[in-house]
Amino acid sequence: MAIDTMTGIRWAWAVLALVWLAGLASTKRTVRAQSAGSRLFQLLAFALGFALMARKWFESGWLGTRLFPDISGVAVTGLALTMAGCAFAIWARIALGGNWSGRATVKQDHELVTTGPYALARHPICTGIALAVVGTALAGGEWRHVLGFLVILFGMLAKMSQEERLMMQTFPEAYPLYRRRVKALIPGVL
Repeated sequence: MAIDTMTGIRWAWAVLALVWLAGLASTKRTVRAQSAGSRLFQLLAFALGFALMARKWFESGWLGTRLFPDISGVAVTGLALTMAGCAFAIWARIALGGNWSGRATVKQDHELVTTGPYALARHPICTGIALAVVGTALAGGEWRHVLGFLVILFGMLAKMSQEERLMMQTFPEAYPLYRRRVKALIPGVL
């Protein structure tokens, strides 16, 4: 895999992280949130998943075995998916505005956002991050990357269920209609 491809992937994730950090200043006050236990579970899943994806510690044994050929076309496809996924997640983060939080919450004067990327998926940040992780796993090409994707996906699904519960409580009339109209993660599919 070309160093330029992995550098591009790192830059895509770094831009996503910077947007997240910059957005912290504009979030509304939290009025309700998921439990500390469920949040800890999700953070541990994300930490393990991203460690599997990025850390050299997991390169030994079967986790370091290549699944995909180490050819530039596969790596470039992985880079393109990572960049597209990060861009989609950033678009969703911007569209969510002050309602955003890294955990499942209800904000003061919370609004149900159903436009932009939220017209395509109810959890477009998760959609974008999942696509970016798939791209990174494809470019990395090892079992550890696939396992990291699965662990991250598991953490995202847990977070999504918490968000769904809070949105159903907060918008008991509008959210069920939105759920019927818009798929959770993959537009038109899931």
